[in-house]
Amino acid sequence: MKRELTFDYIVIGTGPAGAVIAKTLTDNKRTSVLVLEAGGNNDKDEPIRDSVFAPELEERFFPNYFWQGEGVPQAGLDDRVFEWTTGRLLGGGSSINGEQYVRPTSAVFKEWERLLGPLWSPERAIQRFKRLEKYNGETNNPAAHGFHGRIDIRQAPAAPTSMAEKLTAAIEQATGFPRILDYNDPDTPLGPFTRWQLYQKPNGQRESSSTAFLSPDIMTPTGRGVRSRKLTVFFQTTALRVLFSRKRAIGVEFLKEGKCVRAYSRKKVIVSAGINSPQLLMLSGIGPAKSLKEAGIPVIFHNPNVGRRLKNHTLNFAVFTTNHNDRALPSNDPSALYTGGAFLPNPNGAAPTRRSVQLIGIGSDGMLTLAILFLRPKSRGTIKIQNKDPLKIVLADEGFLADPNDMEAVKNIYKIYIKDIALELAQIDSSYRLISPTLDVIEDDLKLEKFIQDNFDHNHHQQSFLRMAPLNKGGVVDRLGKVHGVKDLIVADASLIPFTVDGNTSAAAFLIGYTIARQLRKKAPHLRSMEWEEE
Repeated sequence: MKRELTFDYIVIGTGPAGAVIAKTLTDNKRTSVLVLEAGGNNDKDEPIRDSVFAPELEERFFPNYFWQGEGVPQAGLDDRVFEWTTGRLLGGGSSINGEQYVRPTSAVFKEWERLLGPLWSPERAIQRFKRLEKYNGETNNPAAHGFHGRIDIRQAPAAPTSMAEKLTAAIEQATGFPRILDYNDPDTPLGPFTRWQLYQKPNGQRESSSTAFLSPDIMTPTGRGVRSRKLTVFFQTTALRVLFSRKRAIGVEFLKEGKCVRAYSRKKVIVSAGINSPQLLMLSGIGPAKSLKEAGIPVIFHNPNVGRRLKNHTLNFAVFTTNHNDRALPSNDPSALYTGGAFLPNPNGAAPTRRSVQLIGIGSDGMLTLAILFLRPKSRGTIKIQNKDPLKIVLADEGFLADPNDMEAVKNIYKIYIKDIALELAQIDSSYRLISPTLDVIEDDLKLEKFIQDNFDHNHHQQSFLRMAPLNKGGVVDRLGKVHGVKDLIVADASLIPFTVDGNTSAAAFLIGYTIARQLRKKAPHLRSMEWEEE
């Protein structure tokens, strides 16, 4: 054990949770933290810094910014395969995502609270969101937002285009839900809107966990803490496994500059590796005993829940022609990215006050594409390890449409919402015509089902595969992220989500990281700072 490679904490990953934890723990200048990041510091690269590149990043998966891999063929989608990837750079997925800031609604947190206790109540979650965010936008409820946190949130655009206005009016008339100003206001979770809330600085540049929590006032570009902060970030460093002494996590083995290296922790190891977190647990001996033994991995703790309950929102599209005089985005604000949208309940009438559908307007030359996400899928997938080679990708089966209820829900979205939106749009402006799918496809059940299968796409809202719950309720970690069956090992990222969130996952990941960081700080009161006072 080399003295220079011993730290109080080791954090694996710099995404939303890992970066918050690293920054918070090292607010105490006596606490040392090593952070392992598989990628590099690309914050100054134009495709990462400039928000207009966000849609292209999510479509092309550039190898200099992404892990490269695929999931297993999807039985419910004619054995099609989708990418299995996330950001491999400082900031993790927050540096390459679509920048949408969507908090889970109070209905979701009530489920969390019933399972996990008052720490995850809607009221306490909102207070923590307020401490995280620096909101730059309009709202009818200022008490719902924070204005002095580290995460810049921009509501954009300030002046929506005619295309956004027409789409929003059509959704309003088709669904009966009035237009809302602020979908992150707990009082207005449902309805169409013209302005998205984005992870962006006031000038429209991307805000990520890196720019918010590992910024120049926290560390140098090469990964050294500033102003006596005991923070060290190793770049181009791939974590291989957690090291144990009996059942206590004592360090991490990792690959750095072609060499296998070990670092040790005096207090805790914190895994914040997103979709890579279950593989790290299994490589370290935590998971289904039979699979681990078959892979030649010594079992530290048998937990069949590791890698199970994988959830992801469904993704489909509807495409419209537009009026050639209508712009998708304001000419002075291309960083606005989206052309209106909506959050709606299940169109079949179930749970009429809960979000079940997310609509995202994406405009281009002469076209308006409506991305359609079903937010409450019942299908579950699995993540399985292949062997003990830490560089061998896992077998990730997302199980899309495995539960027939999900197909019925997506069909209903087209039959009710999309059909009626198309009719209302045509009434507002006859240039707007639904061309994919056409109305005759929507009205034919078999054709519609085939269309949904053939045009099904993939997003990166993977969650719940290391569930935060008691062990006997499918849990891998407890309400504080502590891994069941071992000591001094924590997981903190979106994999912990116990019940599917009703929107994008990054806000939940920030919240999970911040909540766990606060609990770690409570164990050592000297970690508190003026910036992070208790609510």
